[in-house]
Amino acid sequence: MYAIIDDGGRQWKVEEGQQLRIDYRNAEAGDEIIFDRVLAYRDDDGLRLGGPTLDGAVVTAEVLGDEKGPKLVVQKLRRRKNSRRKTGHRQLYTSVKISKINVG
Repeated sequence: MYAIIDDGGRQWKVEEGQQLRIDYRNAEAGDEIIFDRVLAYRDDDGLRLGGPTLDGAVVTAEVLGDEKGPKLVVQKLRRRKNSRRKTGHRQLYTSVKISKINVG
């Protein structure tokens, strides 16, 4: 059994018990996040597609905590100008665990 949800402009295929790194949300560990944009749902009975979303279908997830992504190094160089700049960036993510898929 799985569901396909839409969050932050991305589509995720999720199952119960799965852990995801989604875009950063201002939530503390132990909080609950509800994804209400469920695009498709599959179980033993078959596949149910939404147009574009399934009415009454929600996926709940528990927040595990915040994470940082890999370090990205940005270097800028202007040739023959003695001008160099080096900066870095680490994206913030929220780690969640899918607890329940409910299709009403």
